[in-house]
This record gives sequence, C-alpha cells and structure tokens, in this order.
Amino acid sequence: MNSILSPKTIKTSLCVLAFSCSLLLSNKEATAQNVGSSPEYIKALTAEWTGERFPDGRPKVSDSILERLKNISIEEAWGVLRNKGYQNQYEGEWQIMLPDEAMTGRVVTAQYMPLRPDMEKQVKDQGVEKEGRSPKGGTNSWPIDILTNGDVYVADGYGKIVDGTLIGDNLGNAIYAKSQRGVIFNGSVRDQEGLSEIEGFNAWMKGQDPSYIQQMMLTSINAPIRVGRATVLPGDVVLAKKYGVIFIPAYLVEDLVLTSEVTGLRDEFGHQRLREGKYLAGQIDSQWTEEIKKDFLDWLNNYPGKLPMTKAELDNYLKERNY
Repeated sequence: MNSILSPKTIKTSLCVLAFSCSLLLSNKEATAQNVGSSPEYIKALTAEWTGERFPDGRPKVSDSILERLKNISIEEAWGVLRNKGYQNQYEGEWQIMLPDEAMTGRVVTAQYMPLRPDMEKQVKDQGVEKEGRSPKGGTNSWPIDILTNGDVYVADGYGKIVDGTLIGDNLGNAIYAKSQRGVIFNGSVRDQEGLSEIEGFNAWMKGQDPSYIQQMMLTSINAPIRVGRATVLPGDVVLAKKYGVIFIPAYLVEDLVLTSEVTGLRDEFGHQRLREGKYLAGQIDSQWTEEIKKDFLDWLNNYPGKLPMTKAELDNYLKERNY
C-alpha cells in the first residue's frame, strides 16, 4: 500500500531542499579564490603592526621613515633583520635603470604564473564580475590600478624574460603617476628606452626584452610572493639600492632605521678615532670599554652636523641599551 505524504510534510521537505541548495551555492561562492586579498587577510598577515593602516589593510608606514630609510646601507638593514630572525629578506643580481638612486616604499605584490586557460578564465571572471576590476586591457594592469603615493609595485614573474615583460612605457607612466615610485620585478620589462624618459621612475628587474607579455597570467594581488631568495608580504617596506633589495616587515622598520642610524654614528666615531690614533683597531672592533662609551657620548653631544634622528629618539635608544 502506497503511503501518501501530507501537504505539511511536502512543504517541509521542499523548504529543507531549498535551504540545502542555497547553502551549497553560498559555500561555493564563499570558497571562490579572490584575485586581490581582503583587508582582513592582509591584517592577519601583518598582525604585529599596531599603527595606522590603508583601507586595503596594509600598514601605513610614515613618509618620514621611508625618507630616512634611503640613507641606510643594505648591510646595516640586513644585519638588523638577521638579528631579529629574518634571514630570507634579501635579493641581489638586478638590472637597475637608475643604479645611483635609492628607492623606498610600501609594497604592493602581484604573482604571475605560466598561462593555464581554465585558471585564467576564473581569474578574469572573479576579478571583473566579483571585484569590479577593469575588463579592458590585460590583467597586468590590475595591480597598477590600486597603487597610491609611496607604493612600490613588486611582482614575481618567475624570472621570465622573453615574453615575460610585465610593463612597457605606457604602464610605466601610469605607475609613476600613481605612486611616484618604480617597480621591482622578478621578471622583465619592455620599452626600456621609453621607461628611462619617465623622470623619477626606477626599476629593479631581471632583464629587458622587446617582446610583448604572453603565455603568462596574473594569479593574485597583495598576497605573499617569493622574489628570488626573499619572501615578500603586502605592506612590507622595501629598501632598494644598487647593492640589492631588502624587504622589511612593517612593524620592524622604525626600529631598523634607528638602530642602523646609531650603528652608522658608531662607525663614524670609530673611524675618526682610528684616524686620530686615539684607539687601536682591536679596541674599536670589539666590546667597547666604559672609557670609549663615554667618549662616544661626548662626541655625540658635540656632533658637528645634523643628527639623522631626534635627540629624544637617540637618548631613549641609548638609555635602553645601557650606554
């Protein structure tokens, strides 16, 4: 004998089915991979930073610190980071457009991979339909669209040179107009002659080639990337010089600048005293005696030029380190 379902049972079953379908759809939508990282994800990556942030979640390191950082040597910055446990923040062997110019800024990252059609379609659909990115032109313009003053566009193009040219002079002009900075590419550029005519624009790259970008795809913006030997996070601060590039966690940069500045003053003092013959090399190049420490403090109090830090910053630093 066939059982007959009551109208109430049928209604309940349909409601459960509708709820299950909506749950499946919402789960599918929730697990879709974003092209650009969310502010919440960037904040989680940079949780040690306690200061102001940009709307996208990246730490807003001050312009004054970025300016002071230009005067820090690669070796000094590297040494501070190593002492803090960060041993994979340096990359060298670059081609540099303006090698005598230092560049500092707040990092915006982009990841590129060899093209795979099904994934490229998902990236474009997600970027255009869900994230409101431009459907015109290539996806290699998307990281540029979000740049602000003081940003440095850092991209992992997996070292591809031929057909791996991430920008030419048109995109270079757009980058400089938005950021007043340049780029750092584990990859290549084209139109280098045109790029060199953009006053103030600089580039650290692995090569240049006249070819157009092809068989590459953008996979993420403002996510962690690898640049050679270095791991780079969105919101890192970069110090780029002709001797290499250092990526600095935002929460460490202010201490790194001050520590490096004091180290520079110690070196200046030591070199001067060695030239004067007041101390032996072994005395300067080892743990200082109380006599040398006192001499250093007197030398600082009568420093002939302008100190790189404020007197309060210097006094606090020396007090914490028992000078």
